[in-house]
Amino acid sequence: MGRAFEFRKERKLKRWGHMARVFTKLGKEITIAVKNGGPDVTGNPRLRALLAEARSEQMPKENIERAIKKATDKTLGDFKEIVYEGYGPHGIAYLVEAATDNNTRTVANVRSYFNKCGGSLGTTGSVSFMFDHKCVFRIKEDPAKPVDIEELELELIDYGAEEVFKQEVEDEDENITVEISIYGDYTAYGNIQKFIEENGYELISGGFERIPNVDLKDVTPEQRATLDKLTALLEDDEDVTNVYTTMKPAEE
Repeated sequence: MGRAFEFRKERKLKRWGHMARVFTKLGKEITIAVKNGGPDVTGNPRLRALLAEARSEQMPKENIERAIKKATDKTLGDFKEIVYEGYGPHGIAYLVEAATDNNTRTVANVRSYFNKCGGSLGTTGSVSFMFDHKCVFRIKEDPAKPVDIEELELELIDYGAEEVFKQEVEDEDENITVEISIYGDYTAYGNIQKFIEENGYELISGGFERIPNVDLKDVTPEQRATLDKLTALLEDDEDVTNVYTTMKPAEE
């Protein structure tokens, strides 16, 4: 297991803390998926994956319907995906993904967070080369049919997968399930999703992540406190969907 596994381990600790934020994030992504590929799930694999994730997160049906409606109703906002790049203090690179209907507002907010913490918002391309854009899928293992992970990985390689691994996941009720994570190049999204659907696996989620391709930088506890403050400010912004950095995770 390589970089993607370590990255996933750390990000598990940074999942959205409240249902309202999960639903807001998913709602924006559903709106964008419908706008880009239409409301018919048959011809829109990205929408199919998002609806699977919405079900796994128990997102109310009315929230989903509202997000789909926003894609065609101009009076309800026109969300676009935007990536911001910059440096936090102590030379840590930041890549921030957002979904916003007002870029002027969002970029002003993001810039203010960087400035407040001693960092600076950069230009396009200033740090993105430090991150690989990957597609990632999570599927549920059927307890009655354990998956041979090595065999599955060999099959998926032909579809563009680069790393496949299992992990146990504990929910809020302390129930443990086994999930399989599949990472591949950004361009392999459609092929991998097709394999998952044609082979009857239960899809939990399918999306994209940015994984650092450079050595992560270690920092002192004092430096980490400032960087964590910047990360929290960014993640608390309602327009921000994901925050990625080149900071080495804290020791558990």
